[in-house]
Amino acid sequence: AKEKGIKLYTPVDSVIAQEIDSKASTKIAPVQEIPDDWMALDIGPATSLLFSEVLYDSKTIIWNGPMGIFEIDAFSRGTLAMVSAVANSYALSIVGGGDTDVAIHRANETERMSYISTGGGAFLALMEGKILPAVAALESASG
Repeated sequence: AKEKGIKLYTPVDSVIAQEIDSKASTKIAPVQEIPDDWMALDIGPATSLLFSEVLYDSKTIIWNGPMGIFEIDAFSRGTLAMVSAVANSYALSIVGGGDTDVAIHRANETERMSYISTGGGAFLALMEGKILPAVAALESASG
């Protein structure tokens, strides 16, 4: 990214807990200050704001994977904030992964995404420029 002049954004804060449980006690912590016995289970509010601002100005958004354990309400806010940010952008939005698809459906925003692929691994392989086995088989069968 650096060689191509592309700025890479990483989380600045996280929602943390000591266990993956809907009743777990949670805190917001800067990423560099997460205690050893705590886990980062979602992006925090400062990261949600940062990412949303970047997405607002983007022309193309490629998104694979939720921001946290969105199946648990306490750890879903980051993912839902990103769904909203992508849905409200004017960018071409290309989304990959079954979990991300579920989150987008849960937020009722499927119609506002340009393209959704439920095959996360295949989506990433295609983005890397790899030839997918099924595509290769179809090409050799037709040719």
